[in-house]
Order: sequence, then structure tokens, then C-alpha cells
Amino acid sequence: MSDSLGGTVIIAMIVVFLLFGLGYVAFNVNYTKAFRMKDKIISLYNEYGGKCDAACTSEIDSYAQKIGYVSARINCPCSNSGNDGYCACQYPVEKKSDPSSYNDLGDKYYYHVITKININIPIFNKMMDLKVFDVSGDTEAFIA
Repeated sequence: MSDSLGGTVIIAMIVVFLLFGLGYVAFNVNYTKAFRMKDKIISLYNEYGGKCDAACTSEIDSYAQKIGYVSARINCPCSNSGNDGYCACQYPVEKKSDPSSYNDLGDKYYYHVITKININIPIFNKMMDLKVFDVSGDTEAFIA
């Protein structure tokens, strides 16, 4: 009788370790997609000089489909533009940080880009706030 109980415990331990291992791999795959998406958005904003028009947006959407990036709506801190799985907020560059980088052409601004790691586990989502799983970065500075 004690041998059968020991076998059940070992099988349960194996299942738990498999679930943790597969969860870790799934998180890493989704983190990589979110990180690549953030890098692509930043490079497109830099390429278009901070003016992301319809062509820029279509490139972002096609890249998201290409890598399989799917994300829920993001609560964007600057506006309600976080519907496509990413958010790009425009912020002014503070003149105090590097006064020598300014010229007579005007003030500078940059974009703070946020992408979200897609983890859609209903029980886990209710237990934890998934804001921790955002990936963010900044573009270069553009002249206004």
C-alpha cells in the first residue's frame, strides 16, 4: 500500500515540475516577441523621424503578424492609443539634462514605447496585476 502512495506522489511532483518548466518556456517565448516588437517600433519611429503615419503603422502591424505577436489592450499612460498591443507616448526632452545638445531649431522630444507580454491565464490574471510584464524603451530625440 505504501508503494502505491509513493508512486502517486512522484507522478504529481513530475507533473508540477513539467508545468513550471513549460510555463517558463512559454513566458520566455512571449517575452522575446514583446521585446522584438518594441525594438521594431522604436526603429520605425527613428526611421520615420518621429512621425508614425499610416505607412509606419501598417509596417508595425505586418511585423506583428509576421512574428506572431498578439497582445491584449494596453492601458496607455498618455492616451487611449494602446489598442494594437503597443503604446507610444511623446515626452519632451528636459533641457536641464544636456543643454549642449540643443540648437536654434527648437525643442526636442522622444517617444516612450511600451509593449505587453501576452500571458492569458484567467486565474493568474485575477491574482496578480500584470503590469509587471510590460517591456518598454525610448526612441532617440527628435526636433519639434
